[in-house]
Amino acid sequence: MKPKTMSWIAASCASVLIAGAIAALAADWFPWGGSKSAPTPEPAPTAAPAASAPAPASRAMALPSFADIAAGAEHAVVNISTTQTVKNEGFGGPMPGPGGRGGRPGPFGGGDPFEEFFRRFMPQMPRSFKTRSLGSGFVIDPDGTIVTNNHVVEHADEILVKLSSGDHRYKAKVLGTDPKTDLAVIKIDPAGASIPTLQLGDSDGLRVGDWVVAIGNPFGLEQTVTAGIVSAKGRAIGQGPYDDFIQTDASINPGNSGGPLLNVRGDVVGINSAIFSETGGNLGIGFAIPSNLSKSIVAQLKSKGKVVRGWLGVMIQDVTEDLARSFKLSEPQGALVSGVKEDGPGAKGGLERGDVILEYDGQKVKASHDLPAMVAATSIGKDVEVKVLREGQEKSLRVKIGEMPKGEAEAGGAEGGGEPSGEQLGLMVGPVGPDVARELGIEPGVGVLVKGVKSGSVAEDAGLRPGDVILEVDRKALKSVDAFTEAVGKGKAGESLLFLVRRGDSTLFLALKR
Repeated sequence: MKPKTMSWIAASCASVLIAGAIAALAADWFPWGGSKSAPTPEPAPTAAPAASAPAPASRAMALPSFADIAAGAEHAVVNISTTQTVKNEGFGGPMPGPGGRGGRPGPFGGGDPFEEFFRRFMPQMPRSFKTRSLGSGFVIDPDGTIVTNNHVVEHADEILVKLSSGDHRYKAKVLGTDPKTDLAVIKIDPAGASIPTLQLGDSDGLRVGDWVVAIGNPFGLEQTVTAGIVSAKGRAIGQGPYDDFIQTDASINPGNSGGPLLNVRGDVVGINSAIFSETGGNLGIGFAIPSNLSKSIVAQLKSKGKVVRGWLGVMIQDVTEDLARSFKLSEPQGALVSGVKEDGPGAKGGLERGDVILEYDGQKVKASHDLPAMVAATSIGKDVEVKVLREGQEKSLRVKIGEMPKGEAEAGGAEGGGEPSGEQLGLMVGPVGPDVARELGIEPGVGVLVKGVKSGSVAEDAGLRPGDVILEVDRKALKSVDAFTEAVGKGKAGESLLFLVRRGDSTLFLALKR
């Protein structure tokens, strides 16, 4: 299966590491450069040294063998092949409606000049075709329950699973998927066959530099075993709100998706999910979903077919250095509340926009990235203590966690004429017209509309975009362009301005340095 991309897939490299280590060992063991004849011994010293020097570390160490790990795990790793029907909406073949597109006009209007050409010379183009993909997974229950990636089985018409023993392929059904973490649980009927299993271990025990082993089916090459180290932990790669990936250089390629990442004890510490690659192949940067993040999700998918997550009902953002100064924090930390959902758990518990969440249910919130996973793992209905910084003072709140609703739509757009203002910041702003106000659900005359952002300006550096509505400057509400001009004209060069910005359905704080 081609792993998730964004330039991300599933990658890594161990051969270079191992070759380098072998070379280092050879250099230590054979200091004469590997010659077959030993060097001429030097004369014995006249007096014994007071203390013998310790042997080099490389001589006391041997390269590990992963044979036992592979032997104990490979029979639980499966090959997953999927078939998906893709509809062709291009030219060719009989397609009803004007322009040959099911009633939609062609790109050149109703009379598409190329339509007849494609009908005459490419009549064989099918209305739909099937694509086939490969991925990996591993058995967690003798009844045939298998863990894999969501992107391996998503939209599949048919899923076939091949065990390590034999050529028989079993039809699989999907028990549940979770796109937010890219996990899926599928099941086959082993018909009485005895299938080895693997269990999710403790990923928190991993350290950067620890050896890990990946098993999967890269490019369809079944039962491929590769090794490397943990390159980093807690990686956020933009795949979703719960990014917390293990980065590894164990060689992972397309087809490895969904396979296990194991520690030296043979425990599953991750599910291989993505790589960073500009070529589609291994560049030594692979990512796995930590087993500790996966445990509760896999259990819910297996038993309920879906994941139920806790919900705080707030929008959050990172606390940058400029924002930290604006909120009187000694250092960037916590999660800044940029918006509070009306009637949500946070609003009912007293959370306000501008609060910086420092602790959640006894756990420190080091960055905004930490909070979503903490909340999601909280039991529905649980009362939790939330410590916030509000206007320079710490405050403790009690919030009853709700159930996360299904996806929320985003809205945006902007219309209306602009007026020069905030030029020193690189901004062109204008009044918020009735159409924009109605689309965003705000009162007419509230805030100012960003009509343009100058390239290379402090406004662009801070993240402002055309279509944003600036609601506040330095915690004071705006009702006109004149009020905005007055607000940004105050203060001295080098000081920061704190903007509250409405963007679509969300609000966020941005700090601009004069």
